[in-house]
Amino acid sequence: MVKVKMNVQTAYHGQLFRAGKVYEVDEETAKRWFASKLAEEAKD
Repeated sequence: MVKVKMNVQTAYHGQLFRAGKVYEVDEETAKRWFASKLAEEAKD
């Protein structure tokens, strides 16, 4: 699992992920979101 900070609001597996918040998603999804600028890696 990877922590991501959302740049946009989106629905993921029936949950609403809001822009500016940090969520955990699987690594494959995180890579796609980073490439498309939907999210960025969260700083710990």
